[in-house]
Amino acid sequence: MTHPSLSGRVALVTGGGRCIGKAISLALATAGADVAVNYVSREDDAQATANAIRAAGRRALVVKGDVSRSADVAALVAAVESGLGPVDILVNNAGRALFESIEQMSEASWNEVIQVNLSSVFLMTQAVLPGMRARKWGRIINLTSVAAQAGSMMAVHYAAAKAGVIAATKSYARMLAKEGVTVNAISPALIATEMVASNPNVKPDMIPVGRFGKVEECADVAVLLAGNAYITGQTIGVNGGMYLGS
Repeated sequence: MTHPSLSGRVALVTGGGRCIGKAISLALATAGADVAVNYVSREDDAQATANAIRAAGRRALVVKGDVSRSADVAALVAAVESGLGPVDILVNNAGRALFESIEQMSEASWNEVIQVNLSSVFLMTQAVLPGMRARKWGRIINLTSVAAQAGSMMAVHYAAAKAGVIAATKSYARMLAKEGVTVNAISPALIATEMVASNPNVKPDMIPVGRFGKVEECADVAVLLAGNAYITGQTIGVNGGMYLGS
């Protein structure tokens, strides 16, 4: 199967400089899109990803901004529009997990995790949506987690935030279905990233297929969703069979 070309499209990937975000940024560029790589603290990673995008023959822009803060969101979206053009494809990938027991969780950590993982999706979507609706074309791809579907033993706030992402995805999709804008979610489980590598409690045998996932396997789905006009409101599991529910 060949994906439709994304030539002429502008993508913005939050947290796009490393791990799953980097893989998605590079995959979208390979499919023809120009890509803005957002970061909040690791500029070197974002610059390296942008250089790889340019090496693939596409335009790239590195934009700093905390996507959980409305002022930063407005500034970074304006920078992308000025540097590359209006955003056609938004990938809400930025997030943060805190592993805490019920006793350890505080109101502050709850609010932080909700803000970074869920409120950021709202802020970024609201910022790019007017242009997408005006042009009658847009793709919004939200990264959630298997924790949203199966729950988490050590991150109630993270699971709750990511479940909110799924609900927001479905709601935006229903509201925008007739306007040329699709909204979908990707739900990974135990992808071989820094977070998984640093967690001694997770093992490949926890996954039915017997291995951790590859970041490229998430990126493949992002390119599919960016090129498809009929899939909307869906949560695509990239989890090796770890969660098979609806």
